[in-house]
Amino acid sequence: MILETIEMLNPAQREAVEQTEGPILILAGAGSGKTRVLTYRMAHMIEDLNIFPYKILAITFTNKAAKEMQERVQVIIGDKAKDMWISTFHSTCVRILRREIEKLGYKKNFTIYDGTDQKTLIKECIKILQINDKEITEQEIMGKISKAKDNMQSADSYYREHESNFREKKIAEVYKMYQKRLKENNALDFDDLICKTVELFKKDPETLEFYQRKFQYIHVDEFQDVGEIEYHLVQLLSKYAIVCVVGDPDQTIYSFRGADVHFILDFDKDFKPNKTIILDQNYRSTGNILKVSNNLIRKNSQRLEKNLFTKQTGGEDVIHHVAKSEEEEANWIANKIEDIVNNQDGVNYRDIAILYRANYLSRTIEQVLIRKGIDYRIFGGLKFFNRKEVKDALSYLRLVCNQEDLAFERIINTPARGIGKKTLENIQLVALNHQISLYDALTLHSDEIRLSNKSKKEVRILVEAIEKARRSTLPLHEMFEQLMIDVGYIDMLKNDLEDNRIDNIHELQRSIYDFQVSHEDAPTLENYLQDISLYTDNDSIDQGQYVSLMSIHMAKGLEFDYVFVLGLSEGIFPSFRSLAEDGDDGLEEERRLAYVAFTRARKQLFLTDSEGFSFVTDSPKISSRFIDEVGNEGIIHSGSKPRFKTTDYVPKQTVSKAELIGDNKVDDWKVGDLVNHDIFGKGVVVKVNKNILDIAFELPAGLKSLMANHKALKKLTN
Repeated sequence: MILETIEMLNPAQREAVEQTEGPILILAGAGSGKTRVLTYRMAHMIEDLNIFPYKILAITFTNKAAKEMQERVQVIIGDKAKDMWISTFHSTCVRILRREIEKLGYKKNFTIYDGTDQKTLIKECIKILQINDKEITEQEIMGKISKAKDNMQSADSYYREHESNFREKKIAEVYKMYQKRLKENNALDFDDLICKTVELFKKDPETLEFYQRKFQYIHVDEFQDVGEIEYHLVQLLSKYAIVCVVGDPDQTIYSFRGADVHFILDFDKDFKPNKTIILDQNYRSTGNILKVSNNLIRKNSQRLEKNLFTKQTGGEDVIHHVAKSEEEEANWIANKIEDIVNNQDGVNYRDIAILYRANYLSRTIEQVLIRKGIDYRIFGGLKFFNRKEVKDALSYLRLVCNQEDLAFERIINTPARGIGKKTLENIQLVALNHQISLYDALTLHSDEIRLSNKSKKEVRILVEAIEKARRSTLPLHEMFEQLMIDVGYIDMLKNDLEDNRIDNIHELQRSIYDFQVSHEDAPTLENYLQDISLYTDNDSIDQGQYVSLMSIHMAKGLEFDYVFVLGLSEGIFPSFRSLAEDGDDGLEEERRLAYVAFTRARKQLFLTDSEGFSFVTDSPKISSRFIDEVGNEGIIHSGSKPRFKTTDYVPKQTVSKAELIGDNKVDDWKVGDLVNHDIFGKGVVVKVNKNILDIAFELPAGLKSLMANHKALKKLTN
């Protein structure tokens, strides 16, 4: 009897295992043992209630979770577990479609296209339809098609909705041709797997009836992550089934993938009468970690009330540290890691994780870890200096510096300039004949290279940008920014809708700026590139002991003894893009993301941010509102005092109307000077760094960093 083996479960866990009647929502907080509950529940059904295993369907979001669940049930009840359907949404649908897809006019041996295949096919459609791929990129089209499929919108429906909008109509035309070509190739893309299953069930009631009667017990793990299409599939299958969903609305962090927190919040409206069981005992974290995490998430309104608790009361205080700079922040983290490993018995680097809101934030901590000889691994992404856009940008700088051929080859057609393989071979031949660099071949012997008029124009823009950068007297970080704009690289990333890649470019700019500050004697481009090579050439040996670095999205479902969450500055975390695009909903998801990050820690949690200027938000940094929201219990602040409100820096007295200083040729700026900006209004100078002013404007503008001679800026007479 399985029940004899579950005596160690707490009362809520046991109730969730034994409750097998009616729709059930298991509200499972972080670290509350939901996987154990699900596996014991299914084992109990088969072993104690004599339910046939093939009548049980368990759906997860990852292959890893499905495999783990299958193995755990198998350990309890043996090979009978193999007859259950335990798989991801997509794998479940593939299994159904392999049997039934002929009813939709496809062959059973259909091919599943991956992302690369999709991109290739969409490129072909763009070419056939004669769409300018610089104006509407395949990346944008792929995103729009995927979103349409998530919302169960067919190509025809999408076209009808957008036929009056020129840009969207073009995307709709690609969507229609893309689906037509997929079918001709007897292929489905990843999104189609669920879409076509839903389509099948709607078109063929008999097939739907078969699966409705087959699956008498349906379990859905991580239910907070379902989107419209997944939810609809569960609804279709559940006509005769006992549905049990497990999730935590406080951990809904994938809205950008289509997840909708309202499906779990409103579960009782579509599945009733139902029972909600709350798993609120946490087996992972200490009392102080939970106290801080609970205080934060309570600020959200879109949630189901629960209060995680643990028998591990107290524990180490959560530490919040405010550093003077990002470099100092990274050094503080690295020093703390060394202290933990050296002074805590049995602790090694594998027990430690560094988490961040966005991948670009790894750059500074990576460089410090390398310098200190602490091995690390990036999960869910490349190391900073190995990322494509970073390598591209550095290649442009190398071309400015010394006309390097490898750099030239990397960037000559990025962005696209109509220079393909044959043209490049022609340039290489000319360079060889004249014994010169590829860049010189292009600029000095262009008459020997066959270029289209369009390519000539693009090359002219490139050369002018490179030469302008060479002549530039601007500080290196400003020269770099202008170069990226002039060569069209920033526009290319914007067109691809890749905000994270643009952020990496901004972070590289920050790297250049930091280099200038620390090398005032010789802040040359040559020295910077040499400096960087020392990091990028690092080949650390994997001894199995390393600190884990990853985004918070990647960390969901994982746990570590010691967790550092860096970059807790307003506009970075919470992300200004989320706030700007999604308002209150965006803020609540950012707060859920912070909650997920905090609850990854078992023994101790460290939160860090820094002063200084952010090139991503284009403003001086203040501490994240989340630091303020966690309260003062169970947390210790160190370093500088956290700064939360812009109004703290703006003088309370209003500035009377004053005469503006002439043509703004002011060279004696000082802290406290009052200013007026054509757009931002009145403000006060809070920092002077040579020709850059940090200015606190009246809200909502807040803190800005501007050139002292900015044409929109005027100094006010006191």
